[in-house]
Amino acid sequence: MRLNLNYCIWSLVLTMAIFSCSEVKEKTEKPKPTAPKDTKADVYIVAPQTLSQDIEVAGSLLAAEEVELHPEISGRVTDVLFKEGGNVSQGSVLLKLYDADLQAQLQKLLVQLATAEQTAGRFAALLKINGVSQQEYDLNVLAVNNIKSDINIVRTNISKTSLRAPFSGKVGITPITKGAYVTPQTVITSLRRLSQLKLEFTVPEKYGQTMKNGNGVQFTVENNTTVFDAKIIATENTIAEDTRSLKVKALVKKKDSSMIAGGFIKVKIPLGKNDSALMIPTQAIIPRARGKEIVVLKNGKATMVPVITGYRGTTQVEIIEGIKSGDTVLLTGLLSIKQGNKVKINKIIKN
Repeated sequence: MRLNLNYCIWSLVLTMAIFSCSEVKEKTEKPKPTAPKDTKADVYIVAPQTLSQDIEVAGSLLAAEEVELHPEISGRVTDVLFKEGGNVSQGSVLLKLYDADLQAQLQKLLVQLATAEQTAGRFAALLKINGVSQQEYDLNVLAVNNIKSDINIVRTNISKTSLRAPFSGKVGITPITKGAYVTPQTVITSLRRLSQLKLEFTVPEKYGQTMKNGNGVQFTVENNTTVFDAKIIATENTIAEDTRSLKVKALVKKKDSSMIAGGFIKVKIPLGKNDSALMIPTQAIIPRARGKEIVVLKNGKATMVPVITGYRGTTQVEIIEGIKSGDTVLLTGLLSIKQGNKVKINKIIKN
């Protein structure tokens, strides 16, 4: 009986040892790698096509000339000679300041001048008969000239009491009334020449080279579908650092009643026509930290190709550098595919 018990124990130990060894063997054996399956993807065959490049940007309408009007000197307003919102002509007096003290100085100097000129005339006659010296005569002539200079100074100061329109245009609203005291820092009103309007808009930096003086642009105004024409007259000499854009001004060719200075506009800029542009669907572009890539199928394998893009539309983007006509570009499976993976064409997408 005891022999049978020992036999059972040894049999159990041997069985457990065999099972343990087989388990370790199973764990140490590595599964054989399976061959990767070919990736199926939709593709696009690159072919030249015509590209008419236009961009649309927002802008504003401006008066051809616009200025804030300030008095040259301080003083009390004696008369406001313009109507708010009215038209004025160049040189017309818009505002008059108190000048009675200056007018009195002018009258005094005119009387002094008349007396001095009479004295100088008598001295000139005496000089011919040697009745006075040349020095005495010269001193009288100097006195006459000094008085004339003082008269010019006073007249200049009197002219500064009148605020005149620097050009013909339409004045704005003014807070100034008769009796108000104003200084050179006081804004009397604004003046705009509305017979001619300008556009002001900005374009992205990459289009800056196409913004040349004389080039035409088209624009529309709010609540009007009519397309108007303008001609570029100036561009800023630097690119704005915060927006990476270039400021452009253009002159409106024909004014319309719907155009109001300061109004919002949409500017359409033609950038030319390219009959051999290489365009691909936008979904084929893979953004990278230092540029952009696409996946091109070469000899049945995926090849990562860096590209430089140009004009971008709603569904397609222009490739300036990186591909050629006839290349096969992958459109699907771009996130999982790797360099050198075998690819089977699932469907060819046509333009």
